[in-house]
Parts: sequence; structure tokens; C-alpha cells
Amino acid sequence: MAKIIVKQVRGLVHKPEAQRKIVMALGLGRIGKTKEINDTPAVRGMIAKVAHLVTVVEQ
Repeated sequence: MAKIIVKQVRGLVHKPEAQRKIVMALGLGRIGKTKEINDTPAVRGMIAKVAHLVTVVEQ
């Protein structure tokens, strides 16, 4: 299965609770934290919801 690297580039202060929960579910939570995740449609949907807070590097 393909992997992607997700990096949080913006903070969660003054963001809606739903976006905070999505970022936490991705395994992030601090600016600069990265996580290698399986590339699935569910994960892509989560990333689309918080695209302004994270960057994605495809491998």
C-alpha cells in the first residue's frame, strides 16, 4: 500500500473542534510534527478537511 507523509504546518488555536479532532486522528497535534500514513480514501478525505493546516508529501 502506498504511504504519504503528512506534516502539520499551522497551529490549532481558534480552529473549530472538528478540525482539531481530525488533526489529532491523523496523529499530529504540534506544528512541525510529521506522520507516515497509509494512503486511503478515508485519510485523503480527512486531509482535504484540514488542507490549510497540513502539507502532504507522496512517496
